[in-house]
Amino acid sequence: MDLKTSLLTEFTYEAFLTRRMLELIPFDKANWKPHEKSMKLQELALHIATIPTWVSRIITTQELNLATTTETNFLTSDEQESASGQTVQTVNLQNTSQLLALFDANTQQALADVEATTNEDLMQTWTMRDGKKVFFSLPRIAAIRNMAQNHTVHHRGQLGVYLRLQNIPLPSVYGSTADVMV
Repeated sequence: MDLKTSLLTEFTYEAFLTRRMLELIPFDKANWKPHEKSMKLQELALHIATIPTWVSRIITTQELNLATTTETNFLTSDEQESASGQTVQTVNLQNTSQLLALFDANTQQALADVEATTNEDLMQTWTMRDGKKVFFSLPRIAAIRNMAQNHTVHHRGQLGVYLRLQNIPLPSVYGSTADVMV
């Protein structure tokens, strides 16, 4: 299996698992957070829904320079304020349908961008920096796995804790949960 096919297969499956978790977001608890330093439930859900945009960003650019970018929709609201030095407007979702529509659109665009790329392009270096400070330079395939795939899994795990604390039964992701036996 080549790189592109492997990435498409993995990304599609992880998106399916992520969507199952996003379907459970209780918007009547949108402002709830488990700790004062945690994101609100809606912020976490929005962050997860926008992570697929990293795939498109990595495939279609050579780098992201946080010192010069004017695009901050891929950052959490706290990160946006830090990057811009000012309060920013964030997307205000009203319900689960809007959240899923955003996630689906971002996922479809990411899949289309992967489909349009080549194995050679996936091996080209992509860099994330803040001015002269380089966070990393990796082959695009590794940057996608790091900034999109692994990042999604990390936040999906957080979301599972948020949902559990709201007594919402969790679906099977990689096997049985306390609520679902597979």
